[in-house]
Amino acid sequence: MHTSELLDTIIKNSTRPLLLAGGTVISMNAMLGDWEKADVLIGGDTIVGVGPGLLTAADDDGMIVIDCTGRLVLPARADFTATGATGTLTPGERADIAVIRIADPADPNGTPDGPVIARARHLDILLDGGQVTHYDGRPTGPARTTEEAEPSAVAADHPYVGLWVDQADFLRQNLLPDGRYDEARGDRASAYTGRYWINGTRIDYLDDLGFWAYGEFQDGDLRHAGYRLTRR
Repeated sequence: MHTSELLDTIIKNSTRPLLLAGGTVISMNAMLGDWEKADVLIGGDTIVGVGPGLLTAADDDGMIVIDCTGRLVLPARADFTATGATGTLTPGERADIAVIRIADPADPNGTPDGPVIARARHLDILLDGGQVTHYDGRPTGPARTTEEAEPSAVAADHPYVGLWVDQADFLRQNLLPDGRYDEARGDRASAYTGRYWINGTRIDYLDDLGFWAYGEFQDGDLRHAGYRLTRR
């Protein structure tokens, strides 16, 4: 069954049980443990069963089977540092579940070469109370507009647009009005280039090399990567 057909089946048959089959299941429940390959059965808004072998009852119980091979299945609200309660894949608990794609360079649908904004490729499926809110990495509700998916260029008269330089004149970062930056370091012109987004006093960078960084505007300075830059 194609992806679109399966999603259509899920939406039109909301009362049928869902089976997330064959994924690597991280239960976050010490008693249950984890499985390299197992199934998670959802009925309504509740996790009904967890573990290997549930697929054998798929036809008997009219389950809609979602193949999760090569993916992680874990609580959508898991806290890996918590010492107390956290989201778990425990039968009887609310079905808040994330299905995460494991990057595979050989898979054309895996992680692409180079950075891609808002690709939502690693989150394959998200269930909120048993309802599929994301499928194949995309919201199942109304599609986002282009403006929501891709940040717009910064206005030319924005107070942060322009050249920022550190005290030693070593790092020179030019925030361009088209939403891109050009950073020189010493005698290396355009040592780093990429895109940036300003949200309040925070700036986020996505370099053309693929890494993310950030800075903060404080007291008239731009503080970034251990440098304090002033406007020129």
